[in-house]
Amino acid sequence: MKDYMELKNITKLHGGRKVLNNIEFNIKKGEIFCIMGHSGAGKTTLLKILALINKPDYGTYFIGGKEVKWDIDFRRKITLVFQNPVMFNSTVYNNIAYGLKIRKYPKEYIKKKVEDILEHIGLSNYKDRIAKSLSGGEKQRVALARALVIEPEVLLMDEPTANLDPSNSILIENIIKDTVKKYNTTIVLATHNLFQVKRLSDSTAHMYDGKIIEVGTTKKIFSNPKHELTKKFISGEMFY
Repeated sequence: MKDYMELKNITKLHGGRKVLNNIEFNIKKGEIFCIMGHSGAGKTTLLKILALINKPDYGTYFIGGKEVKWDIDFRRKITLVFQNPVMFNSTVYNNIAYGLKIRKYPKEYIKKKVEDILEHIGLSNYKDRIAKSLSGGEKQRVALARALVIEPEVLLMDEPTANLDPSNSILIENIIKDTVKKYNTTIVLATHNLFQVKRLSDSTAHMYDGKIIEVGTTKKIFSNPKHELTKKFISGEMFY
């Protein structure tokens, strides 16, 4: 796999303080890349830059070898699923179809895409249910479907299973893995769940206090961490 996303010296300031400090790493096309770290490490701030919601104060960001310009063409390549997704007060079908409707796709195309993605997430029989009435795990699947139906090249997820029970967490993880196999989507997720990192990711970056202190294949990070803070985080000496 070739490098698809590249960050160089990404720095973000807030009140004169560096909340992101010289972030650098590469992500390959079609891989699952996890950013792990304790709460407050800067993971969500970094995801918002990757999603082109916020701009860094310094640094450059490349997708597919092209420098990101924070315009509509790049934004169409990327979607972000937040930890607590908001459901529109409408049916599951309409929630998922929203992104296609505002892009003015034909009705038959929208119908086919929504039905396909509902099958992909295992909610084919839920299309007429009111989305706000669903359980937490079902809402997370709808949010994931809403992101995937527009066929993003990059899917970003912020603590995708933080509020879910183990069975729903595994269900979401399986959908993520199936998404890579089916669509070759590049997936970046932020989490403090070490077990999830080990189950899901191909590569991992450990983030601490706004810095990436170690990055590599997940196997190497967990079997032979180089940085002392990474060792402590993995061993449980460092709390979330």
